[in-house]
Amino acid sequence: MGIAIGSDQGAPGEYKGRMTLFVVLSCMMAAMGGVIFGYDIGISGGVTSMEPFLKKFFPEVYTRMKEDTKISNYCKFESQLLTSFTSSLYVAGLIASFFASSITKAFGRKPSILVGGAAFLAGAALGGAALNVYMLIFGRVLLGVGVGFANQSVPLYLSEMAPPRYRGAINNGFQFSVGIGALSANLINYGTQKIKGGWGWRISLAMAAVPASILTLGALFLPETPNSLIQQNTDPQTAKSMLQRIRGTEDVQAELDDLIKASEISKTIERPFKKIIQKKYRPQLVMAIAIPFFQQVTGINVIAFYAPLVFRTMGIGESASLMSSIVTGVVGTGSTFISMLIVDKLGRRVLLLVGGIQMLVSQVMIAVVLATQLGDHGGVSEGYAVLVLVLICVYVAGFGWSWGPLGWLIPSEIFPLEIRSAGQSINVAVNFFFTFVVAQTFLAMLCHFKSGIFFFFGGWVAVMTVFVYLFLPETKNVPMEQMDRVWREHWFWKRVVGEEYDAGKMEE
Repeated sequence: MGIAIGSDQGAPGEYKGRMTLFVVLSCMMAAMGGVIFGYDIGISGGVTSMEPFLKKFFPEVYTRMKEDTKISNYCKFESQLLTSFTSSLYVAGLIASFFASSITKAFGRKPSILVGGAAFLAGAALGGAALNVYMLIFGRVLLGVGVGFANQSVPLYLSEMAPPRYRGAINNGFQFSVGIGALSANLINYGTQKIKGGWGWRISLAMAAVPASILTLGALFLPETPNSLIQQNTDPQTAKSMLQRIRGTEDVQAELDDLIKASEISKTIERPFKKIIQKKYRPQLVMAIAIPFFQQVTGINVIAFYAPLVFRTMGIGESASLMSSIVTGVVGTGSTFISMLIVDKLGRRVLLLVGGIQMLVSQVMIAVVLATQLGDHGGVSEGYAVLVLVLICVYVAGFGWSWGPLGWLIPSEIFPLEIRSAGQSINVAVNFFFTFVVAQTFLAMLCHFKSGIFFFFGGWVAVMTVFVYLFLPETKNVPMEQMDRVWREHWFWKRVVGEEYDAGKMEE
């Protein structure tokens, strides 16, 4: 029940084994952590465009949207309280990710996933039952704790379970799951918005409990990764048995030896957050900060959180706005699936460069259309509304096969074991911090920049595409425990880490 991936001889530096059904099922269950993240991203944008929801919790925004004829199209939804509803989750997630780092390292990836599912479940229940804005935002904070733990542990879990040759495809399953979660949320929003009593938003918020329940119950049955078993001082034979089971071969000694060696180095590290700032880990630290930062300043979460509001800004009705979000959700999920199929063949760099150019061109075109066709009052013609939707789909597709999945894949595969939990925590924290900043400021930026907002994000896409071209080495098919060699062979990073590596060898 597996796909053979290694010959009996094995290429130099490559472990033996195959893709087993056991790995596929374990990773499918763990990837439910992506579904809860995606569901939340999709649901918050939809409910904030529903009139009964706005009327109950944000009456000022509702009145402005309905009755104020003087206000600019771009400023109708500007409200710090409304953006706090969306962004409070990411502040909680940012703080939770640092607690998650300690738990993930000390107790394993599985307990972190379990805590994440349980916290998200509690947040979903509170959100669905909310009677006032404080209950609503406290529910969002609990959801944030859940997402913080899940995003810290799930990408690590997937990368550690996957055979090196298929690590890209398996890990991209996380972003694919985010896409499925967001698409499910858009479909549910479209259905609940039509409920006559005006309480459909409660169903939308409470339905987050479904993927959270699956993740929480499923986590009870997940196996722990061999890397984590060794890190926790478990009997090496137990780790070896698990490795044999997930690789589908008895011959796992080479991989096990590398894991044990990495774990021994890891155990000499008492303060991984202090260790990660050393010069020899400089490339990994730079990527742990730069990649999640760039992922957020693509502007993707503007589309994810506020797509229905953006479409309503253009004068499109409530129902049509939610339908437009469904279309972009289908495109995003489909393109991430394509990325899963090709990431281990074409590599990470090619996808990031092609996706970056695609996003840049579409954002500039959207900005031009809005600048020329959408004034402060009235809407755009149906033809231009369709054109903007098509351009947003082109943009979402570019993100879906590049920065979307690879923004999680690359940081999860580049850290040596001794700083892996700390590195992933920094990655998640930076991601949440800038998600919070973008979510909190976007509606105000839309009001002030107007159509120029797309030029703003397009400028960042240009910068990050150049950054990838110059500074990101290719990591496809490289075993995680041998990843240090990609930095030593890179034109720039070898100047930074080469001396450290040579000094280390001399000491040995």
